[in-house]
Amino acid sequence: MYMTAYIDVYSRKIMGWGISNSMSKQWCMDVLETAMAENGVPEIINSDQGSQYTSPSWTNYLERNGIKISMDGKGRATDNIWIERFWKTIKYNHIYLNPCDTGLELYEGVQTYIEYYHQKKHQGIGMKPNDAYYKSLKQNAA
Repeated sequence: MYMTAYIDVYSRKIMGWGISNSMSKQWCMDVLETAMAENGVPEIINSDQGSQYTSPSWTNYLERNGIKISMDGKGRATDNIWIERFWKTIKYNHIYLNPCDTGLELYEGVQTYIEYYHQKKHQGIGMKPNDAYYKSLKQNAA
């Protein structure tokens, strides 16, 4: 199974995520489209250099939506440390501790964990992701 997620760097809020049995560019676009419908269009997307993120259909999709493209250097996970930290956190705090027999079990478990993650105070920002995100929206609207 594969998981993709989009994180807001400021708040650490997971803006959108999905689980699939294949890592297709269309699936990644579908997950991003859902995230944009719920949270608005991001200014920039940072990703690794996986084939789904370097494909013309992905880069054209971002450009059509006015999203700036940022890519990590090859083999440089520290370029996108926030999502890499989330991957480590969810693996060690949930996935490895709760083996699943089906994709549905995995999806439901991840969904529950992300809800918990949004309500947990993060040391780096001193706030819960949801609180930080909605605070920034209010400040930007003022």
